[in-house]
Amino acid sequence: MRFAFIDEKNKNSIAEKTFIDLDGTKIGMIILGKDVRNPVLLVCGGGPGIPEYLLECFYSSVLPNHFVVCYFDYRGTGLSFDSKVLPAKMTTERFLLDVDAITKYLQERFVREKIYIMGHSFGSYIALNAVVLHPEKYEAYLAVSQTCNQPESEYRAYDYMYNQYDTMGDTKMVSELGKCPIRESKEFYREYCTSGLRDKAMHKLGVGTTRNMKSVISGIFFPSLRCKSYTIAERINIWRGKANSHKFVVSDEVFNFNAFEKITSIDIPIYFFAGEYDYTCCESLQREYFEFLQATEKQYYLFPDTAHSPIFENHEMTDHILNEIINGDK
Repeated sequence: MRFAFIDEKNKNSIAEKTFIDLDGTKIGMIILGKDVRNPVLLVCGGGPGIPEYLLECFYSSVLPNHFVVCYFDYRGTGLSFDSKVLPAKMTTERFLLDVDAITKYLQERFVREKIYIMGHSFGSYIALNAVVLHPEKYEAYLAVSQTCNQPESEYRAYDYMYNQYDTMGDTKMVSELGKCPIRESKEFYREYCTSGLRDKAMHKLGVGTTRNMKSVISGIFFPSLRCKSYTIAERINIWRGKANSHKFVVSDEVFNFNAFEKITSIDIPIYFFAGEYDYTCCESLQREYFEFLQATEKQYYLFPDTAHSPIFENHEMTDHILNEIINGDK
């Protein structure tokens, strides 16, 4: 089995795929690290349908150099796909119970009183709520492309893209966006947020998953079919899970989440990793939430010329920041 990170000469390194049973459902995870003695990091990925590990596999990060990193696939998706999962039961509460159970597993397995937690995009909604519920279990929260107020983020992104395409003279995209009056009704808003148009408009302007990724199809879908860390059946299940995830209750809950109203403070350090051109979770809103949120310690890192996945787009800057967070290096 091939993983994105492994050091065969280092007996302390780890690269494995494993499964644990949570309330009758098999939850799959991939654990990577240069040294098992390093701090442990639980990654709550984006989606919820597309595994975060795919970004690690094909775009890599420096996370495994600093942490023992646990990438897990949410219940009903990817390695954790289960055709019997009921979308109506896939709620925020269910996801948080799973995160808590995985946290306990990592604490016990690697003998850590506390671990780090990272949330990316959708996962930042889950991770932020997790640290509010159990601050005693986490050293710090790494907020990558933090979800703050998704309706407002979508409005700002829509206006930005409409104006950009109008300025460029792209009448086709202007016309297509004009057919989606997302402020008029919840139905228009929800339909647009899960549409191919939103994805197309963002990636064409370089404000989607990464600055250089032109579409999820070419940037993630086709590469996922070659991911050797997943079996052929598991690769198929990635996209079966992605299709089902649109029906999950949690998908609606995150698209209507407003952190400014729900979470005004947290009791652990928080570090924001924001892409300058992120319009999936608007950078301007991330900055506003950073300034608004009360925390024991907080820092805002703006990554120039990156979009929605800054830690996968700028390794050098991420490496420097993580040294600063973990070791206090300045």
